[in-house]
Amino acid sequence: MTLAGNDPSGGAGIAADIETLISLGCHPAPVITALTVQDTHNVQALLPVDPDRVYAQGQVVLEDMPVAAFKVGVIGSADNAAALHRLFAAWPNIPVILDPVLAAGGGTELASTALIEALQTLLLPLTTVLTPNSVEARRLAPEADTLEACAMALLARGCRYVLITGGHESEPPTEVINTLYGNNRLLETWRWPRLPHEYHGSGCTLASAIAALLAQGHHPYLEESICSAIHGAQQYAWRALQAGYRAGGGQWLPNRLFWATTARGQS
Repeated sequence: MTLAGNDPSGGAGIAADIETLISLGCHPAPVITALTVQDTHNVQALLPVDPDRVYAQGQVVLEDMPVAAFKVGVIGSADNAAALHRLFAAWPNIPVILDPVLAAGGGTELASTALIEALQTLLLPLTTVLTPNSVEARRLAPEADTLEACAMALLARGCRYVLITGGHESEPPTEVINTLYGNNRLLETWRWPRLPHEYHGSGCTLASAIAALLAQGHHPYLEESICSAIHGAQQYAWRALQAGYRAGGGQWLPNRLFWATTARGQS
């Protein structure tokens, strides 16, 4: 189940989640948390869905079919964060993969101070895997003076695992370094060749891929299994970005069905 905003450009949000989940063999159950007015350049408006409607969308599906994982993107408001807290607390055995989208790639703010506080107090304690970029990690843990300290602070707030992605860091210039933390320590570091473009929907793709692999049988509470799932999700996301394309005049979009294009080329 993906709980996120609708992006009419199709590059991020619910559309990105659905593409990723289908690509990795899952059935997506999309819950809309917000409508947006946006293109590949930036978000122009964010319109949160009523929190009771957010909760009802999720509840009716959960009572009808088995859900293997929750993936969270844009939340829209502090009230919506409270609604998600109610939903997740009622279904505590389903892993939660939270991509804390605080700002659009073009710079528009997508999270108020109240929403950030709700994330910290209501949702982080229920989160299995948190996937902030380095900017988001610093905003969620402003008391920390290093990224590692940010990760430790986020773990202390209740997250089981924290994957900090390094695409927003300028160093090293030819690589992106992603770091996974859990059990109060650094668990794994991955280095990926830095690709030449700016991408719209990369965080959605990565978090949805982690959710998909956990839904496919990787155990969310076994360290070796979670590391394997997160590594596989990064591989998938990097290949989607490598095969990306420019649909509009702004950022490039990941090709989340890159394998289908490759298959056609080989046939």
